[in-house]
Amino acid sequence: MNQVIQNMNGGTGETSYAFNSSVQKKAFYKTKPKIEEAELDIFSKFCTCSTTMTGKSMPIGIADLGCSSGPNTLFSYLLNIIYKKCCEFDIVSPEIVMYFNDLPGNDFNTLFKYLESFCDELKRNKGDGFGQCFDAGIPGTFYGRLVPRDTLHFVHSSYSLQWFSQLPREIENNNQGNIYISTSSPPSIIEAYLKQFKSDFTNFLKYRSEELVKGGRMVLTLLGRTSEECCYFWDILALALKDMVLEGMIEEQKLISFNIPLYMTSSEEVSLVIQCEGSFKIDQIEVFQVNWDGSEDESSKIDSYNAANCIRAVSESLLMSHFGIGEEIIDKLFRRYMAIVDNVPKEKAKYTNIVISLTKV
Repeated sequence: MNQVIQNMNGGTGETSYAFNSSVQKKAFYKTKPKIEEAELDIFSKFCTCSTTMTGKSMPIGIADLGCSSGPNTLFSYLLNIIYKKCCEFDIVSPEIVMYFNDLPGNDFNTLFKYLESFCDELKRNKGDGFGQCFDAGIPGTFYGRLVPRDTLHFVHSSYSLQWFSQLPREIENNNQGNIYISTSSPPSIIEAYLKQFKSDFTNFLKYRSEELVKGGRMVLTLLGRTSEECCYFWDILALALKDMVLEGMIEEQKLISFNIPLYMTSSEEVSLVIQCEGSFKIDQIEVFQVNWDGSEDESSKIDSYNAANCIRAVSESLLMSHFGIGEEIIDKLFRRYMAIVDNVPKEKAKYTNIVISLTKV
């Protein structure tokens, strides 16, 4: 099997993930009620009780898995929830350890610049009323162990768990020129994608169950689907790549062997994996949609520039690595992508998202 090395575009430039994560930001805001519910549950279980018994709050461990490098981290949101509740109950604010995880090639420098700026603002606004916060970057795959046992109280992951740890070999060269599951993909391709997702997600649940304390919570958001025909935005990228092959800018064999290493699951599939693994109880599961361009606008036309850059920010490193191409060819590829998106009706240009709230049993 081929290991997947998939990093978002770093930095803060025009094509960076930090500059083109409006879709992820919109999804994060839609999941805030579930994050807040989980965090208040943790506060009640682990902060209030420990303060009552010992006079001080126990440290709280929080992990953001697949954090990337943009400004969408839940760090500021969670700290404000905890601060408000501590003021309400007139108890000492707990020490908080925030773990930020992504693959080793992630742009942690940009991430920690955002965090430094936020912490400075927090000190100005809250003064000495907030407990100490410690943050740490943990490079590595979340399909393995990341921290010691019983370290975490809350785990969050958004727009990351759809990505594979590795691409099954039976997919390579056998997908009839498609780059993901399409209407012309053989049944064996669909089966291979689903099998890999089940294996990866089971491992994720297994290792988080070891790291979370009993009663700990998770809120997970995945790119998903509501029907079998779910992935038109990948079909558009395939069309743009095929045009590049016809013009000799990309090798045909490279296209034949290229497949997107992710799986867009259904709520039924993801629920079944959770139940079979057995470490977590599903508190809530919800499906919602976000426009391709990350906007609230429901007019007839999508912003093709924003939609193309959102896809570019998450796939550029993968494309450049596989096809051996540089920025000039990537620019041409996404200009073609943008031109095709211009003709997509807005009602079809939506990402399906699945958000799941879980408790460790």
